[in-house]
Amino acid sequence: MGLRYAPAILIGRCVRVLARLRKPGGGSAVPGLVVNKIAPGFLTETLNSFPEGLVIVTGSSGKSTTTKMLVAALRGHGKKVFTNPSTANISQGLTSALLEEASLTGRIAGDIAVLEMDEGHGALIADALKPKVVLLTNVMVDQIDRFHDSEMVAGMLEKIALRATQAVVVNADDAFLEQIVTRLRGTVDTPRFGVSVDVLDANPRGLGLAAMTPRRMPSEAGVLVRSVSGRSTEVTIDGGAVTTVRLPARGTHYAVDAAAALATARAVLGTRFDPAIAVSTIGSIPPVFGRGETLQVRGTTVEFVLVQNPASFQLNIDHLDPDTEQILFAVGSDVRDPSYFWPVDTSGLGRVDIVSGSKADELALQLSYDNVQIGRIERDLGKAVDEFLAMPEPSRGVKTVIFSADSMRRTRAHLGLSAVEAPE
Repeated sequence: MGLRYAPAILIGRCVRVLARLRKPGGGSAVPGLVVNKIAPGFLTETLNSFPEGLVIVTGSSGKSTTTKMLVAALRGHGKKVFTNPSTANISQGLTSALLEEASLTGRIAGDIAVLEMDEGHGALIADALKPKVVLLTNVMVDQIDRFHDSEMVAGMLEKIALRATQAVVVNADDAFLEQIVTRLRGTVDTPRFGVSVDVLDANPRGLGLAAMTPRRMPSEAGVLVRSVSGRSTEVTIDGGAVTTVRLPARGTHYAVDAAAALATARAVLGTRFDPAIAVSTIGSIPPVFGRGETLQVRGTTVEFVLVQNPASFQLNIDHLDPDTEQILFAVGSDVRDPSYFWPVDTSGLGRVDIVSGSKADELALQLSYDNVQIGRIERDLGKAVDEFLAMPEPSRGVKTVIFSADSMRRTRAHLGLSAVEAPE
């Protein structure tokens, strides 16, 4: 690339400094927005420049955790991996992440890039990308103000998948993704991951997918989740020995993320893939912020649970620790139409101590219809967080904060956790 992009990179770095001075811990997308305007080819040309290629992780849900698992597995195999924080999965965020490490020639020291990519923004730049491997996690009912319907999401994912040069890794339980596979017509490998009949039976509400395939993946093909217990899962690879994988948080959805990461690591590494290394490194990662993460905050233990769409809402509350006694639930401005969440059965929560956020009244109404007891409504999120943390320690379990992405960001900032990743 030479020094063609040097002026844009220098300008982007200056903008980054100014943005951080103006808003410490924020403004991360602004430098990328500026660079994309003045040097529109920088993003895609840099992404295509890694010697061992580009890997894209995309889909409705599970991108952040799966990306983190996959990066750990590849690094465990000795690969130098460039990746983006989960805050940076749209075009301007991706460019900002590249500016952090790019030389003035636009090159980044690394063997391979593994990027979490928003399905909408990924589809917009797909024609200029040459990914070696694309991982499609799932299609769920998600962000109806952006994506409208599942067919639209599937179309975006197909556009990204068509750019893969070596493999498209697919969730075999997702009917929309299996349809994409048929249209690839064998142009690339399509390794699968999925869950067993026993796992599906243990999740009577399903896996949150917009459409399930009518058949189960054969046990001798791909990475199969055989069972899930708390923060661990048992998987098999091509019907081999059952292997236990430690998960960063409770829930079948995290087991599926682990299976996706294993299947993708194998697709990337080929004969160099070592299951023992992959399992060990995946099991060592901490949770991505808010996704079942447990922290010490103001002298008390708090678990943070992020809900972003009806599927993650249902799966996360269904897999809460049964000993959970104290709950703060906050939904913010990112949920523009709260009826979006009404298909979720919240009755399993039993009681919520404080309901907060800009959509507190609508959330309280839904909880009331599901016969969930509500301690009180406090619309001021900062005040609600302070009062929740000041409550006496629970007699069992830990204090648990459930929030949507907007309330997550506000809670994070209020608690001084600004340096930790959160979705944008």
